[in-house]
Amino acid sequence: MATSGVRRIKLGSQGLEVSAQGLGCMGLSAFYGTPTPESEAIGLLHHAINSGITFLDTSDIYGPETNEILIGKALKDGMREKVEVATKFGISHLAQGVSEIRGDPAYVRSACEASLRRLGVECIDLYYQHRIDTRVPIEITMGELKKLVEEGKIQYVGLSEASASTIRRAHAVHPITAVQLEWSLWSRDVEEDIVPACRELGIGIVAYSPLGRGFFASGPKLLEKLEQGDYRKDLPRFQAENVDHNKVMYEKVTSMAEKKQCTPGQLALAWVHHQGNDVCPIPGTTKIDNLIQNIRALSVKLTPEEMAELEAFARPDFVKGERYNRDIPTYRESDTPQLG
Repeated sequence: MATSGVRRIKLGSQGLEVSAQGLGCMGLSAFYGTPTPESEAIGLLHHAINSGITFLDTSDIYGPETNEILIGKALKDGMREKVEVATKFGISHLAQGVSEIRGDPAYVRSACEASLRRLGVECIDLYYQHRIDTRVPIEITMGELKKLVEEGKIQYVGLSEASASTIRRAHAVHPITAVQLEWSLWSRDVEEDIVPACRELGIGIVAYSPLGRGFFASGPKLLEKLEQGDYRKDLPRFQAENVDHNKVMYEKVTSMAEKKQCTPGQLALAWVHHQGNDVCPIPGTTKIDNLIQNIRALSVKLTPEEMAELEAFARPDFVKGERYNRDIPTYRESDTPQLG
């Protein structure tokens, strides 16, 4: 298999090894407008795998369910042994646009078994709790995940959008291999306590939306390209009153990228890569050309001075607008009741 120089990293301290950059698969099936035609999507997935991007990220809520089915089809004919599959549970799809966060043991088990069937695999490499059910002590949820590890249905356990205290409590029940969180030049709030907690416990970090949901690849003109039904249209940072302010950061990244002879997206992605060998960004794309551009970000080297220059204008307090609308829970709302 050609690797195109994509290095491998150890994710966490439990033994999982992945490509240093993964592929976020959500946009192929959900939330970003019309799903990519199946043959095209499978072609992109195969191109990624054959290029050395072997860490594939999905969830049962993407579609819902259709993204896992797509990954399952792409993994036929000898592809399964080449990849590390990460999927997630915890957002139960009830009806059109309505969902419920669940972490009770019966749901954890049924969600895992359903994902195994859709993916067509015997074991999920990394299984995340997508959002934390604040009605169920995290120890209860983790207890069931621990059983699934013992039964060989999952290999490693992860959390997504979890607070430092939730991570610590979960890790005490069963080792957490990775925490998935939003980390990019315009989403740096996790640096305060979540990233240090992960590092203290030997937990790997998976950075989703490392390109600011496409903003650092395209800038404000991204908004003109968004299809009807693309949920980014509703996100606070993409609203007119915030875009004019936020585009200043994009313009500065663009100016620096020109000096570095790379694209703004590659520079933004390289910044995430330079956070450490325990960090794996998972940019998503629906186009092979963009995939190739993202892989090339691994070759962009930044000096400490360049990192400082980037961080001077990408301060955590600079960006305008929250990451999500208020109806979507994040790590800030992830603490659960104490056990007993």
